Amino acid sequence: QVQLVESGGGLVQAGGSLRLSCAASGRTFSSNTMAWFRQAPGKEREFVAAIRWSGSRTYYVDSVKGRFTISGDNAKNTVYLQMNSLKPEDTAVYYCAADRSYYTSLATSSYDYWGQGTQVTVSS
Repeated sequence: QVQLVESGGGLVQAGGSLRLSCAASGRTFSSNTMAWFRQAPGKEREFVAAIRWSGSRTYYVDSVKGRFTISGDNAKNTVYLQMNSLKPEDTAVYYCAADRSYYTSLATSSYDYWGQGTQVTVSS
């Protein structure tokens, strides 16, 4: 089992920045990919960004490219999401997720472990 705990959400004005953290514990060596998803009210959960522990290759949804950066600290078993130039449409609950699969997937259904989520609200 892998336990994931997110932190760093909050209220910010448009154009501002936030950094989310996801601390992993348990059998963290079993996870090949860590990712961030988000879910806005009335919408489905969507992929935001992912990073492979091995090689640190990263993936982003088009709407956040150039604004968000995902990174990982293997020694701390922690993944970060630096969010800059935030927009009101970035408002959502952000979830951290871990996938044991060898290949990185952007699909929600591929991820085995999830955190409880952290609220990000961007005011206009």
